[in-house]
Amino acid sequence: MTRSRAQDTNVCGVTAAIAVIDGKWKTALLWALESGPHRPGELRRRLPGLSEKVLTQALREMETDGLVHREVHDVLPLKTVYSLTAFGRDLSEALAPLSDWGHRRLEKLAEAQPGL
Repeated sequence: MTRSRAQDTNVCGVTAAIAVIDGKWKTALLWALESGPHRPGELRRRLPGLSEKVLTQALREMETDGLVHREVHDVLPLKTVYSLTAFGRDLSEALAPLSDWGHRRLEKLAEAQPGL
């Protein structure tokens, strides 16, 4: 899905929502930021495999979409902190039932494949 779909007003609501969380890391970043503000290094440690480049890109897109707030503290070295906006918390709450469904699905798969 392209980034332009996130601004397209002629799509269904689910498509508009998925356009905002599309990608491998955005839902994980939402989950990590639910616990409170984090610096980029903290986010990378919480999400192994996430490169600095991809983290920066995802956070910038999430900021553009109004999901995260970026605060830069004027100290040396610069200290940047990311937190969820009210809009980002709304999305996180909306995704909670989907997360519950996903966990139930994983349990069902585990039951169907005993011993793995």
